[in-house]
Amino acid sequence: MRSPALRHVLTHLITPLLMCLGMGLAYLGAFVHPEPNHLPVAVVGAGPEAKVFAQTVKDTAGDRLDVRTVPTRTEAVHLLTSRTVTGAYVPSAKAPELLVATAASDMGATAVEKVFTPVAAEEGVPLKVTDVARPVADDPTGQGLFFLLIAVSIGSYASVATLGAAGGTLPMRIRALLALGVSAVVSGIGALLAGPVFHLAHHDLAGVWGMAWLYSAGILLIGVGLHTFLKRWTTLAMMVLFVMLNFTSSGGLFRPELQNGFFGTLHAFWNGAGFVEGIRSLLYFGDDGLGRNVWTLVVWLLVGLAVTAVAAAYERAKAPAARTAVPDSPAGLTAEVAGAETEAEEEETVGV
Repeated sequence: MRSPALRHVLTHLITPLLMCLGMGLAYLGAFVHPEPNHLPVAVVGAGPEAKVFAQTVKDTAGDRLDVRTVPTRTEAVHLLTSRTVTGAYVPSAKAPELLVATAASDMGATAVEKVFTPVAAEEGVPLKVTDVARPVADDPTGQGLFFLLIAVSIGSYASVATLGAAGGTLPMRIRALLALGVSAVVSGIGALLAGPVFHLAHHDLAGVWGMAWLYSAGILLIGVGLHTFLKRWTTLAMMVLFVMLNFTSSGGLFRPELQNGFFGTLHAFWNGAGFVEGIRSLLYFGDDGLGRNVWTLVVWLLVGLAVTAVAAAYERAKAPAARTAVPDSPAGLTAEVAGAETEAEEEETVGV
């Protein structure tokens, strides 16, 4: 290719085209065809009749359901509020009941209702559905937390371009401190949206802010550290890590039992899932499961600190060679600043 300018443009088009491909594969793969995949449900009853009924349901559903029996309705409610099962069916010849927890997953509750409504219809009786954990009226589907995740994530990874490129001449310790400060602001915006603005959180707003800070700080530190090595490819890497793989595995729209095994596996340890499930625990389930999700976010924060430490060591080792190679002159300094500004401009354009 003879034109350097055209070659430059075509090279930079690789990033948005890869984003297009990645977003399509991730979102369509995760969301376009939800169906039960080992969806955990319970049948209430202690006698052989309940066990036979549970086995019949399992045989009919195959791998779509994982069916267990529990002796009492109280135990079934406990399994729902601990998010161990998605629904619990209480057989009765006159008034069968289905227990669900829509605060855990509105889509999951809908899925189990579709499973057991025909079962009750075969008996010629209507199915009573009881919601043991209902979201607040301001967020009737419980999906507001997913959109809060999106807001905090975008504020975090978009800030990486500025801190990594425009702040590239600053020492790594300064960039790391700026990342921690920006994460405090981003999480504050998240808490403001979750509380006073949209009323997703009617209590424990400080806890929501704390989890948002852990989540945001981990993303920012990972991004600032990666920028040392990836440069203009950092935006693409951040999109893969914290959009394509993150939003799709968070459980904000579909919990892992309604997705394929890949996204279900990511849900067990990815930071977006830790954020969404942790806030669900805090707001709706009496802190049940909160500790595990907080530790998930702490581990991601530690990974971020480790990445920035490695990047700082790399920059320190590279600094003497750079000083030798670049003349200490006004012209050299002007070129360095211009290059940093150009890179920042390119990255911010891609990020938007």
